[in-house]
Amino acid sequence: MAAEITDGRFPPHLRPPEAGIGLPWAATFCLLPAAAWGAVAFGMPALIVLAISVGASCIAELALTVPRGRCTLGDGTAFLTGLLIGCSMPPAVALYVPAAASAFAILVVKHTFGGAGRNWMNPAMAGRTFALLCWPVPQAAWTAPFSHADAVGSATPLAVLRGLPLGASPWAAAASGGMPVSVVDAGVTAWVRRCLGIRLPDGIVDLLLGWRPGAIGEVSMVLLAAGAAVLIYRRIIRWEIPAAFLATFALLSWILGGPAGTLFRGAPLYAVASGGIVLCAFFSATDPVTSPMSRSGRVLFAVGVGGLSFLLRRYGSTTEGTGAALILMNCLVPLLDRWIRPQPFGSSRRNAA
Repeated sequence: MAAEITDGRFPPHLRPPEAGIGLPWAATFCLLPAAAWGAVAFGMPALIVLAISVGASCIAELALTVPRGRCTLGDGTAFLTGLLIGCSMPPAVALYVPAAASAFAILVVKHTFGGAGRNWMNPAMAGRTFALLCWPVPQAAWTAPFSHADAVGSATPLAVLRGLPLGASPWAAAASGGMPVSVVDAGVTAWVRRCLGIRLPDGIVDLLLGWRPGAIGEVSMVLLAAGAAVLIYRRIIRWEIPAAFLATFALLSWILGGPAGTLFRGAPLYAVASGGIVLCAFFSATDPVTSPMSRSGRVLFAVGVGGLSFLLRRYGSTTEGTGAALILMNCLVPLLDRWIRPQPFGSSRRNAA
């Protein structure tokens, strides 16, 4: 992901303060807390997966650029690509999978047309999808976090959602299907019900904080949201894409995401907090190189990613289709930019048309 440097506070010939550290590095720093929490929750295996992903990405970047007399490792794009791939991997995945995904992302996707700023699709999600197509079984190596060390199973929230029987609540099904609630969840939920009178479902605190099985950097919704808030506040990413993405996905999850044969019975909060929706919405889909230039184009792009994510997750062969949805819409970005052209500054709408 690279971030936009356009900022209304500065003339075009001046660089905003955020550009001093490099915008990819700023996005990396905002993603690091969620990645660190995954390493804490899942232990040393998760930390090794993150290190392998970042290391393979940086090595591939050096292998392509150093022989040509230049080194682009300092711009941070390779590091961020590897970190995103590591965050989307299971903690117990075979180590050759993140290494191959990172190498593919850099060697094939990023540098096919010249490197950073010329990506034809998001490199991290392309590498993640490539690995999922080549090695689907190793990427189902889900493990329970330390808070669920006594759990019999380690079902992910997405697996629970796909196997939801008629009339069942996903929160109750998660607790009985291998994701028992933690002590923190039980305590907070009991306090909210007793003191505030809110019927908070069991498991929602675990799902938001990150005490549940899942990919390394996707489990903590709170830390991902905090990092995203910093990016939006500093105008490093635009808010249109995450807002339209999450709204479309949540609406479809509510209408069509319930048990088979029912409408308006879905659990949108559970669906949004499960899997890589939040990570993709804020840290991958917002890549300005692979997203439309105009605001209307960005909204249409995000609606397409959200809709395809729901369709692939609900009716596809795998439980998670966010990465595939994003790279499919990346391929349509040139068409969106051709159909919806931004109005040149100082011109009327009739002249722009």
